[in-house]
Amino acid sequence: MSHEIRTPMNAIIGLDNIALKDPNLTPHTREQLEKIGASAKHLLGLINDILDMSRIESGRMVLKNEEFSFRDFLDQINVMINGQCVDKGLNFECHIIGQVNDYYFGDDTKLKQVLINILGNAVKFTPVPGSITFTVEQTQQFEAYCTLRFIVKDTGIGMSKEYIPKIFEAFSQEDSSSTNKYGSTGLGMAITKNIVSMMNGEIFVESEKGVGTTFTVTVTLNASSRRVSDESGSSLPQNLHILIVDDDAVAGEHAKSVCNAIGFSPDLATNANDAIALVLKNKEQGTPFHIILTDYKMPVMDGMDLTRAIRAFDHGETAIIILTGYNWEDIQDECKAIGVDGIMSKPIFTDSLLREIRHAMISKGNILPDASDSVSDGMSGSDQVHNLEGLHVLIAEDLEINAEILIDLLEMEGITAEHAENGQLAVDLFREQPRGHFDAILMDVRMPVMDGLTATRLIRSLERPDAATIPIIAMTANAFDEDVQRSLQAGMNAHLTKPLEPERLYEMLDKLVHAAK
Repeated sequence: MSHEIRTPMNAIIGLDNIALKDPNLTPHTREQLEKIGASAKHLLGLINDILDMSRIESGRMVLKNEEFSFRDFLDQINVMINGQCVDKGLNFECHIIGQVNDYYFGDDTKLKQVLINILGNAVKFTPVPGSITFTVEQTQQFEAYCTLRFIVKDTGIGMSKEYIPKIFEAFSQEDSSSTNKYGSTGLGMAITKNIVSMMNGEIFVESEKGVGTTFTVTVTLNASSRRVSDESGSSLPQNLHILIVDDDAVAGEHAKSVCNAIGFSPDLATNANDAIALVLKNKEQGTPFHIILTDYKMPVMDGMDLTRAIRAFDHGETAIIILTGYNWEDIQDECKAIGVDGIMSKPIFTDSLLREIRHAMISKGNILPDASDSVSDGMSGSDQVHNLEGLHVLIAEDLEINAEILIDLLEMEGITAEHAENGQLAVDLFREQPRGHFDAILMDVRMPVMDGLTATRLIRSLERPDAATIPIIAMTANAFDEDVQRSLQAGMNAHLTKPLEPERLYEMLDKLVHAAK
């Protein structure tokens, strides 16, 4: 059913993406296409919920135990939820209490699903003006076992005491009437509860009608001994004098603990006036601050005002980095104009802090860049540029409409393609062409005559050098863990789930093709 449902969804979402690229669209047509895309993605979300629930009930859902970056994990959640809050006009804050590990072992995808589901509901059920707070804390550690607690608190519509015990039941909705304006399958919290239980974790909810709701998720993961600071090597002066300025005690202490973790002992000020006094005092004593990490939003005098005040007497000698939980692109130009050296999103982590401090110190001429340093002013956006122009790929896809959509998506990035209607034709076409003719193969898994897994095995067995090295990417409407495993075992390099996300496709091709060369 996953394959049968997702295959037409691939065509709907793919054609919608392509149509929206047309520069000649009228505003009315663009609006209609955007609504089609939003509705299709909503429908895909409902499909995913139903498929997930069926797997849980049949006992076929399995958990991975792989190492993952905790910073990347939280960043992905925060970027998504902060964007939703900005769109709706809600305030979103993420706090880390104390110190967390750089890497853990576990199923980050499933844990992310749990937290995004809870946070997404918080956004949905919180009216404007309102706020959502996401708090993370490592509460216990015994040998390699670490207990993490995630708390999501909102100021939304809340729930009645009578409904709270039913919230984790499948198809449960407090308002099941035809006038329910929120709408959902009622499966999200049931799936969330089951995933947390599979992790041997716990989930609790407290709520009051008209006041808000608090969810608490507790799970135990294995900590990795891997440390970002060990890998990157700070290569920074050991006597760096750092000042942290933040009116939020929790955020300030977290920033301090991150600095401690990479070998620095910072001073802490809770407001801008105290910070200015400390900066002047240390300057007079001959022990000036090299780095100032200041929060953007503070009462009375914010981080921008603090920067202006310091720049009035320090002649740009001190590196100033703004910390913000908001969309920093909105303040980027103003920050540059007043002399800010970098902007960091909260909460901060050891690798991102090391990177920003290093960039700031290079810009001040206090350390020399090495080959590993990319050119950056600390405030360059996150838009990724893909180097795909001129690539030539082989597409193995039995459905003509899917192949046409894929060819159009590739052409947008300057990629040319040849199409084979099944696995056997794909093998023949690859065998007939000279070495290096194709840069990559996009292989549908389910095809007539010969499926993608068999075709991949045959290509890998050919006695020519590029048969072993050419990137082969699985494309399938089956989105489950065992499908990914089968693809990799057959010799594929990666697995993309239909409906294909264009950016994910480009990113995958960029990464694999250039790694192969």
